[in-house]
Amino acid sequence: MPHHAAFDLLTEEQIGEVNALARLYRHKKTGAEVLSLIADDENKVFGVSFATPPEDSTGLPHILEHSVLCGSEKFPVKKPFVEMLKGSLHTFLNAMTFPDKTVYPVASQNLADFYNLTEVYLDAVFFPLLSRETFQQEGWHYEVENPAEPMIFKGVVFNEMKGAMSSPDQVNYAYALQSLFPDTTYANYSGGDPRVMPDLTYEQFKAFHTRYYHPSNAHIVFYGDDDPAKRLELLDAVLSRFERGERAPAIPPQPRFAEPRHIEKTYPSDTENPRSSFVTLNWMLEPSGDIETQLARTVMRRALVGNSAAPLHKALTESGLGEAVISTGMELAQPVLNFGLRNTSADDAEKVETLILNTLAHLAEHGIDDATIEATLNSLEFELREKNTGGQPRGLIYFFGALSEWLYGRNPLDGLRFEDALSSLKARIASGEKVIEAMIRSELLDNAHRTTLVLRPDSGQAEREDAAERARLDAARTAMNDNDIAAAVETTRKLKQLQNAADRPEDLAKIPTLTVADLPRQGAAIPTEELAVDGVRTLFHDLATNGIVYLDLGFDLKTLPRELLPYLPIFSRALKQTGTSKEDFVALTQRIGRSTGGVAVSRLTSPILGSNEAAAYLLVRAKAVSDKTGEMLAIVNDILTDARLDNRDRIRQIVAEDKARAEASLVPAGHQYVFSRLRSALHEADWLGEQTGGITQLLFLRDLAARIETDWHSVQSALEDIRKHLVNAGAAIVNVTTDGSAWPAFAGELEPFLKGLPRHAFARADWSPLPAPANEGLTIPAQVNYVAKGVNLKELGHEPSGALSVITKFLGTSYLWDKVRVEGGAYGGFASFNPLSDTYAFGSYRDPNLVATLDVYDAAPAFLRKGVNKSDIERSIIGTIGDLDPYMLPDAKGYTALVRTLTGVTDEYRQARREQVLSASEADFSAAADLLEEVARNGHVVAMGSEKSITAANRERNGFLNVSKVL
Repeated sequence: MPHHAAFDLLTEEQIGEVNALARLYRHKKTGAEVLSLIADDENKVFGVSFATPPEDSTGLPHILEHSVLCGSEKFPVKKPFVEMLKGSLHTFLNAMTFPDKTVYPVASQNLADFYNLTEVYLDAVFFPLLSRETFQQEGWHYEVENPAEPMIFKGVVFNEMKGAMSSPDQVNYAYALQSLFPDTTYANYSGGDPRVMPDLTYEQFKAFHTRYYHPSNAHIVFYGDDDPAKRLELLDAVLSRFERGERAPAIPPQPRFAEPRHIEKTYPSDTENPRSSFVTLNWMLEPSGDIETQLARTVMRRALVGNSAAPLHKALTESGLGEAVISTGMELAQPVLNFGLRNTSADDAEKVETLILNTLAHLAEHGIDDATIEATLNSLEFELREKNTGGQPRGLIYFFGALSEWLYGRNPLDGLRFEDALSSLKARIASGEKVIEAMIRSELLDNAHRTTLVLRPDSGQAEREDAAERARLDAARTAMNDNDIAAAVETTRKLKQLQNAADRPEDLAKIPTLTVADLPRQGAAIPTEELAVDGVRTLFHDLATNGIVYLDLGFDLKTLPRELLPYLPIFSRALKQTGTSKEDFVALTQRIGRSTGGVAVSRLTSPILGSNEAAAYLLVRAKAVSDKTGEMLAIVNDILTDARLDNRDRIRQIVAEDKARAEASLVPAGHQYVFSRLRSALHEADWLGEQTGGITQLLFLRDLAARIETDWHSVQSALEDIRKHLVNAGAAIVNVTTDGSAWPAFAGELEPFLKGLPRHAFARADWSPLPAPANEGLTIPAQVNYVAKGVNLKELGHEPSGALSVITKFLGTSYLWDKVRVEGGAYGGFASFNPLSDTYAFGSYRDPNLVATLDVYDAAPAFLRKGVNKSDIERSIIGTIGDLDPYMLPDAKGYTALVRTLTGVTDEYRQARREQVLSASEADFSAAADLLEEVARNGHVVAMGSEKSITAANRERNGFLNVSKVL
């Protein structure tokens, strides 16, 4: 076909690995490079990326990533990004800042919606408004409303990074890069360090955009089944407005160290526990444009630490020196790899370093077990061929694959290929060549560019940092004269005025959108055949899976007494990670990797429609190509019936790892913890979630770690009791997703497998009563808060319609966005409605406020009573339909059908709810105000933050929070 005259076609090639025709173009006028991937995939992707090397740690690239989405030339509204979140059928819509690039991807299955998203994003990145007020809002500003009051720093990214830097994992990551790259841009923290962020000026901010957000510095990708000619037309209309500029210069290579270096740093913590340190060994590797070398590096890392049975992971875990293994691999101009331990003692740093190096030396000298290499290669190959990107669009993953080469001046198509390199690597290993062992020697042991980073907790650091920030603010205030102070007050007033001002209707109308008439009236059904195999309820979904069989085997958790429920996460891991009477857990792990695409044990917990009870199942999820399903079923049988639940050493290690991971996730996932805690008093399903994954589970793990040492018999007995109660074909359900042609043979294997499982009568347990709702303040060492408030509307006599989902979408993308994020400075504010349980809750994320945020929640009814325009209703309906119709790959469709079956969600119910969403009206918004008054009056509160913050809230609200220390 003819190509667009404004572009030079550099190469055209069919890339079998991604089932796409790849065309690489260069825009003649500007030099912008475009990768056009033409594929039979309705989930279309557009993305633009810029090299954005940070010049310091003020977070300039990160602030700019936020700011370009706050209004542009064609769309001069405060938040076009949010308008698209509200009124689009997007399957992906976000932006991300990395150490050396900023990426803006969108995706949609709807063609018109896809073009809308692309148009908004192109205008946003190339022609943003970037007002001084946007910089102040998203970056930082002095906030002072009264000359008599003290000033504070406020800004969305400022507070986001205060939250990020409260996470020791984030701090460890930042220091690791800094240690390896002291002389290059990678020493700077692109996300931003709140201690230096106020050094950034508006002029620097503007200049950075002019320099780097230029077509000559852009890498642009299209993927999917849209018109490839129209892609170029859309781009040229934008790119041709520019003259040729300069590409960002290549990041100068970091000079190699002559010898390894040792670095010690600290992070803020409330604990004096000496075993709260991090020790990591970090390597800078040589850049490689060789696909086979990159695949070999992936195999090396996975073979060393890819699972609990991998030799380096196992050595670190069994050493007792720490509680959880750390390992990160990152593709930069000079790639990075590290290994280490979390929750270790800084005094043991030398022991950790010696253990890692000695283990690597032993493996390089004596070899990695052939079965480990085979299993690792098989798992990687299965993953590459399956192309299962989960909930992410495949095109997005291909975009990042191309960027991993493209950004560093190499061929982007090499980031998509793997077949020849994989075949060569497999052949070399099969011939007896010790490829991975040689790589351990050359890239790690003989590589002097290594750092040992020791990160210690410092119980006084947070207080010192707060004092330093206060001193900086006071110094700035002292340096101001009366006119300066008046100007700061005026800046605060003007910013709040702008934040509260409504966009002009004529400007909002410029945002391209679908209409309700464009939406499919009928929800899509998932093919499901229900039958019995050996008397066991079985669901079969005939979907094109490319010869892979996906199995979900569920066991009803209601067969368990409530006192056994907190053991479930440990039991789930123990099934796979303790071995069996026939093979230890290393051999079992190798067998899983060699014969399957993976075996996982998880839990399905959800409210049942119209019931106060939970649908609760332990799920064994496995997948394999059709000629290996017999072995897959044999593995599942072995782990269910023969797992070594008496393996005290492995159980001890599993508990330590789970405890460490839960503690590490408190700051980055604080909103999830407060929501879990809040909802645990509202519905049985949420209570179970808290028992097995919330603060309650963390406290249980701490106690369990001690009981393994003092009362092992009771721990083992509990795990054995779970198996006796749970592994029961009489309380099972089977869910199979595969091609129809593969089903008869698999059904023939499934029947004897089910016949071989234990089968016995059972009684369903009563887990009531739930705990009484209570207001709680949970303290952790963090500079931000997570604030939740909610109720069970059904218990208060309400039965909300599907229209409440539309109102919830609207609140999250308007009122809460404006009040909690834009004005309040939190990273996120949201509302959540579960129509199965009729629970409603508000929440915030990385929030500098607590009581003020609760006031925002309570004022939501008044906001709704002010009325809402037709445009907002229509956009919110569209966004809600997008939520109801997520993009799903075949295995996700099969799993979703299982969940619907177990929770009583029929196609008829889904269609009725869809009609309620599509017909949502102004009257529904008005009625919702009354429902939200119930949240304001009767909701209970769970907040997590620093002790200082919780104490201040209790002082302001007369001790309304019951305080407990979590970390």
